[in-house]
Amino acid sequence: MRDALEGFLSELAAQRRASPHTIAAYRRDVTRALDRAAGPGAACPPSRWTRELLVSTLRGLYLQRRSARTAARALAAWRSFGRYCVQRGVLPEDPARAIEFPRAARRLPRALPRHDLEAALDGLTGGDARAVRDRALLELAYASGLRVSELTGLNRGDVDATGGLLRVRGKGRRERIVPVGRAALAALAALLAGRPAAAPDAPVFVNPRGGRLSPRTVQRVVRARLGQAARGLGVTPHALRHSFATHMLDAGADLRAIQELLGHRSLASTEVYTHVSRARLKKAYAQAHPRA
Repeated sequence: MRDALEGFLSELAAQRRASPHTIAAYRRDVTRALDRAAGPGAACPPSRWTRELLVSTLRGLYLQRRSARTAARALAAWRSFGRYCVQRGVLPEDPARAIEFPRAARRLPRALPRHDLEAALDGLTGGDARAVRDRALLELAYASGLRVSELTGLNRGDVDATGGLLRVRGKGRRERIVPVGRAALAALAALLAGRPAAAPDAPVFVNPRGGRLSPRTVQRVVRARLGQAARGLGVTPHALRHSFATHMLDAGADLRAIQELLGHRSLASTEVYTHVSRARLKKAYAQAHPRA
């Protein structure tokens, strides 16, 4: 089964174009069950990959106080691995198919208050290289609703400053074209102005050594620069993506247009923002109407 796992992960990377994060998570989830069946690193025959094993592994996650979301992700990994094994004759059937997904509470995305966010972005001053880079990074994240991986993967050739457009590589390496606002374009121009001409595949956002910026650094930049705008609630790079979608919807943007801009495959993924806006409307009504 461990050999089958390596083949499964190779297929995820080569054919399904899964991200390194997804591959690492699937390896961790499947290995957890294999270790439970045969011991860490020990060979695990297919006969031990059973429904009872997987239910026991799920129970172990709950005993460790892991969330329903974590359990659901593990089950999704087991189902995908089981399907791979059945297709190649390693297993006669996939036991994970007989296990129901745990119900995870749906968390609404949290958007930053619009005026606080705009004030924080306008307050990003300073002419040193790091300040210029950070402003361009945050302006672009909010202007175009980019994921962290899309920000760090942005290349010089992906920026069409004249047309005000970006070519973005999203999940599954799917490409999309998104517009960029004037403020973000100005911040990008300031960032690239002092740099020599570079190849189209050169990164837009670099660290002091000239290498591509890491997701961890983006997280630190967001926390440091926008912590006050979050009103002490904590802020993540994904909050800028949520803010982009929520503020667009509040201003009357079409839901399908937001879906395209975010790069969501399914409209259901985008519809969560309608719940956010309804909640904001109810709150505004309750606070403002004298007989609410």
